[in-house]
Amino acid sequence: MVTIISGTNRKHSNTSKIAREYQLILHKKGIEAGLLSLEGLDLAYYNAAFEKIENEIIIPTTHFIIISPEYNGSFPGVLKLLFDTSRSHDIWFNKKALLTGVATGRAGNLRGMDHLADVLNYLKITVHPNKLPIPVVNTVLDYEGKIINNNTLKAINQQLDEFIAWTSLQLITITHNS
Repeated sequence: MVTIISGTNRKHSNTSKIAREYQLILHKKGIEAGLLSLEGLDLAYYNAAFEKIENEIIIPTTHFIIISPEYNGSFPGVLKLLFDTSRSHDIWFNKKALLTGVATGRAGNLRGMDHLADVLNYLKITVHPNKLPIPVVNTVLDYEGKIINNNTLKAINQQLDEFIAWTSLQLITITHNS
């Protein structure tokens, strides 16, 4: 199972727009991916709602695509809470992750992706080496949240193709009935 995590709790964020675009691009490649938005979730406490996220999303997911905005030169605390509030680090072990950083600045959250990769490696999640920074994200999206910059689309497609090959995601592709 593939899950895309929109790594912020801010409403109507560029992060969630990019996450939805990743989901659409994967669908076009024949791969279904779930989307976990942190918007509106209370991740500070382990409760029934968090347990449901663990059981229905985190545990069955083998491949994560994490879209993370830059917050103060790193990644959002709410994303860190997702890992910290888990009942056991074991539920994260031996999974794979692909990272994309977004920022309105010129670095595309490069530093934040490095911090996030360190946390994921601590949890024994293997991180794909092609961590894609998307700088000036507000200029690559149209008013509907669609990516309009061809270079960005090309980079995302290349990153996803590498991740698919690296993880053998074709084993879980969609089958279409004719």
